[in-house]
Amino acid sequence: MDRAPGLSVRLKLTLSYAGIIMLAGVILLAAAGVVLLRYRQLGIDAQGDLEISAQGAFLLRAFAPAAAAALTFLLLFGLVGGWFLAGRMLAPLTRITDATRMATNGSLSHRIRLPGRTDELRELADAFDTMLARLEAHVAEQRRFAANASHELRTPLAISQALLSVARTDPNGDTGKIIDRLHSVNTRAIDLTEALLVLSRADQRSFTREPVDLSLLVEEAVETLLPLAEKRDVALEASGDIATTDGSQALLLQLTTNLVHNAVVHNLPERGTVWVRTSLRPGTVVLTVENTGDKLTRQLASTLTEPFQRGTKRIHADHAGVGLGLAIVKTITHAHDGTLTLTPRPDGGLRITVELPATAPHTGRH
Repeated sequence: MDRAPGLSVRLKLTLSYAGIIMLAGVILLAAAGVVLLRYRQLGIDAQGDLEISAQGAFLLRAFAPAAAAALTFLLLFGLVGGWFLAGRMLAPLTRITDATRMATNGSLSHRIRLPGRTDELRELADAFDTMLARLEAHVAEQRRFAANASHELRTPLAISQALLSVARTDPNGDTGKIIDRLHSVNTRAIDLTEALLVLSRADQRSFTREPVDLSLLVEEAVETLLPLAEKRDVALEASGDIATTDGSQALLLQLTTNLVHNAVVHNLPERGTVWVRTSLRPGTVVLTVENTGDKLTRQLASTLTEPFQRGTKRIHADHAGVGLGLAIVKTITHAHDGTLTLTPRPDGGLRITVELPATAPHTGRH
């Protein structure tokens, strides 16, 4: 927006300081002048002496130049002192402005780090530093995500291109096998694209909130994934309380399904177990998913919510997912103002806890 140039804030503050000092000086000198006039009038009324009257007139004549000199001094003092004080007061804003310009030009690593004790400007600078740190982390995360997504999408496309090249150069080849392989590769690409769309929609919070019972979502997710669990020799155990929160039923179902799916897939080769529970805490509802499996370190567990992280190894078959399951869970949780905690189990496996704001207290069941 184009705007006409105006006075700087420093000059406005300087004129304000000078004006206040001048006003105070005028009031003080006016009060002194009133006292002198009152003294002269009292002298005339009391004695009627012309000598006293002459003294009063002399005092007034002497007072006027002194008052003018005092006001001139106050004006100069107010301008110089106001300019200096305004500069010191606005110095933090200058640093914040410089940091803003650097951030606008793409430099997000710069920090203001304003020294001194806490005041309004220090709080503003600290808040701006915090915003820059979060923005820098978010941009770095988005860049990593874009690079990983490009890599993940390029792989099925490259495989499809290779299969089509084989089919074209070898017309007598097994076309049925090639078609099945193409179908599998394209299905994976479609799943990845749909997961990216879910991640984007959850991150933008473009959904309508409504009361959602997590316990019902658990029942639906367990019923859906029961055949996969039986195939992998994994026991699914679900229990808990009615746990109602405000949010998107579709996204929260996606969250629950992803957690249960992740727990089933990343489990023991045989006789594994998955525990899914809902519970209530003061002001919150909790969804907990635990599974047996390989032992994980806390450092590795903290990276599992990053896109395309798949625990101790990468898996590309048998419902292994596209590497966005827990990343979607993290985004949906944050979009619903919740917290996500990943804790390695001492005996192996993982405990994932999602805590969301509760709508109202409810009675338990099961």
